[in-house]
Amino acid sequence: MSSVLVQFRTEDTAKAMATSICDRLGLDLQSYLRMCISRMNQENGIPFSMNVNDIPRNKGMEAMKEASRLASENGVSDMTLDEINAEIDAVRGQMAE
Repeated sequence: MSSVLVQFRTEDTAKAMATSICDRLGLDLQSYLRMCISRMNQENGIPFSMNVNDIPRNKGMEAMKEASRLASENGVSDMTLDEINAEIDAVRGQMAE
């Protein structure tokens, strides 16, 4: 089966929003568009809805993103594992006193 290139124009903000939604759904935009065309052909119409609001929150991932944001804000996002462990040991030493 041969492939064909499909191109179209859209607003920058619309593409950015669509890419963000796809990322949250675990897809890239190209995969979503291929899936959309395939299902449209199978169903002879637009057969499905995918809504970000239906996805349960991933609290662990949210916590990691927040920790990463805080590390960047405080200038410690590039610490090595040894530096992180040294900080933890120092705090534990202070707590033991």
